[in-house]
Amino acid sequence: MSDVLKLRMAMLAAFVVPVSLAIASPAIAGSIYDAMAKAYENNPDLNAARAGLRATDEGVTIAKAGWRPQVSGFAQKTTNHFDRNLQGVTTDAFGREIDDKQGFNSFQAGITVTQQIFDGFQTLNDVRAAESNVYSERASLKATEIQILLSAAQSYSNIARDEQIVSIRKQNMAFLREQVKAANARLDVGEGTKTDVSLSQAELAAAEALLASAVFQLKQSQAVFVQIVGEAPRGVKQAKPISNQVPKSVDSAVATGYREHPSIIATMYAIDAAGFQVKSAEGAMLPGVVIQGQLTNNQGNSPFTSLNDYSSSTLTARLNVPIYQGGAEYGQIRQAKERLGQQRIMLDSARLEVQRTIVSAMAQYEAAQAMISANLVQLQASNDALAGVIEEQKVGQATTLDVLDSQAKVLQAEESLAQSRRDAVVASFAIVAAMGHLTIDTMNLKVAKYQPETNYEAVKDAWIGLRTVDGR
Repeated sequence: MSDVLKLRMAMLAAFVVPVSLAIASPAIAGSIYDAMAKAYENNPDLNAARAGLRATDEGVTIAKAGWRPQVSGFAQKTTNHFDRNLQGVTTDAFGREIDDKQGFNSFQAGITVTQQIFDGFQTLNDVRAAESNVYSERASLKATEIQILLSAAQSYSNIARDEQIVSIRKQNMAFLREQVKAANARLDVGEGTKTDVSLSQAELAAAEALLASAVFQLKQSQAVFVQIVGEAPRGVKQAKPISNQVPKSVDSAVATGYREHPSIIATMYAIDAAGFQVKSAEGAMLPGVVIQGQLTNNQGNSPFTSLNDYSSSTLTARLNVPIYQGGAEYGQIRQAKERLGQQRIMLDSARLEVQRTIVSAMAQYEAAQAMISANLVQLQASNDALAGVIEEQKVGQATTLDVLDSQAKVLQAEESLAQSRRDAVVASFAIVAAMGHLTIDTMNLKVAKYQPETNYEAVKDAWIGLRTVDGR
């Protein structure tokens, strides 16, 4: 076996073996699962979605305020001035002027308590709508988690592919440098031509450009990785497809996605919320009953009454019967019904999107698997052909151009194999994500799970308080 062939086989072994060993255990440092776990912890979009869910939780407390009393205090001070003689100046027996201008002050303070007894079931339906919104937002958060985990897996696979391509092109550079040296050596002894040297140098220059492009692409992929995961990549090795979680048929995958994908579940809860909003809007046309109590303390120095300091209390029950409110109530009901219809249409859209994603990912996965097999055969055959052409060149039966053409085919096969392996990994994760199964539980990620119920239980029945659960 020639030295060049040994070099090519070593390159192939260095490229293939680490791929098969890269993820023997999900817990190894720098694995695709570590990247997903870090993204679950660090991704700002995911943390923003969690904050949005906590804000949605408060909607339940706000809606329940319609059942609770409203208490307000008031204070009022009044100053009165009056003139008892508007006809002229009044004097006493000695001719001195008498001031007929007098005044008095009064002060009132009290507290008012208002309690809604019946509001046409508006508060009841508002609470139910708010609870449905919470469940919808939880499902949306889970959908965001799945998308972030998929993005982390994709960016990790992109880096693994790009690092392999950079390595392949560096090895190609080394091979072409040897070809330039060999061409010059043959020219020196009169066995070669300047054309051979020029061809080798041209290919080397083209290889340098290809390497620069590959390094640029790698840096781009690394930047995306940092954006998603929050840390710089290290120890990246291309993972294997999660074939054990890919269903056997497209129909099975689509059926699972219809049942379990969180975007569909979120839309279903949004439909429930919209339905309760219709009932709440209709409740504005029903009678309402309010009870109001007021306790007042009065203080004053009026000369017209001896009852200057006293306390009073009142209790009022009021029945409100809406008859016509300018048509706003009818518009609000129609608006709520249209929003309900909108959510139902969005459910159809969500199902179609899940179906499209699964069908596309399954097709990509199957194509990638077939391409891997074909690329392996192509790579082996290209290496054999390159070794044969090099041997033929030694005895004058092949030209430098033949060697360079064969090397280009090897390069293409290696890069195609790296791309198809990346596609197979990403497609398998995309299928699982589209079914709603790409979660920290199914992936067995070593990371603390975010519990949205903690904040909800803390705030859903809160009557007072300004601080959030995290102390802000």
